[in-house]
Amino acid sequence: MLSLSIASPSTIIFSPKPHIPIPKSSSSSSFNGVKIQKHIHVPPQRVSFSPSSSVVMMSKRLDEMKEIRTKTTEEINEEVVDLKGELLMLRLQKSARNEFKSSEFGRMRKRIARMLTVKRERELEEGINKRLSRKLDRQWKKSIVVRPPPSLKKLQEEEAAAEAEKPA
Repeated sequence: MLSLSIASPSTIIFSPKPHIPIPKSSSSSSFNGVKIQKHIHVPPQRVSFSPSSSVVMMSKRLDEMKEIRTKTTEEINEEVVDLKGELLMLRLQKSARNEFKSSEFGRMRKRIARMLTVKRERELEEGINKRLSRKLDRQWKKSIVVRPPPSLKKLQEEEAAAEAEKPA
């Protein structure tokens, strides 16, 4: 917030060229210049930090990482494909303006990233360098057979069950 005040004769006058003295005029005006003061008001911020909530979140994340590390690389690959399919379904729901939880985007992306991280950790343990890893990843992506994600399969099964019950 800026405040303007009229400077008294005893205050410093800001001019475009400070090295040139400003001659005093003999006019009866008492206006000598404009004094600009900058007042910054910062409201006090209340930070409510509960250490228990961050510990619980961290604990869940560690549990999830332990769960992922118990899986084989093939299981991780299968789940990554399924999660990417689910992510595609979410994008389709968003574009069709259907109801969905927007937090699922981040949750799925993070889960995919965690799985790929564990996969890369295993490659490093085996001594696979970055270049070979990229090559293997490209081969794996080309070998993926496109299939509907589990949520779509579940939806189709529910619709088929509903149709089977209708005529009966």
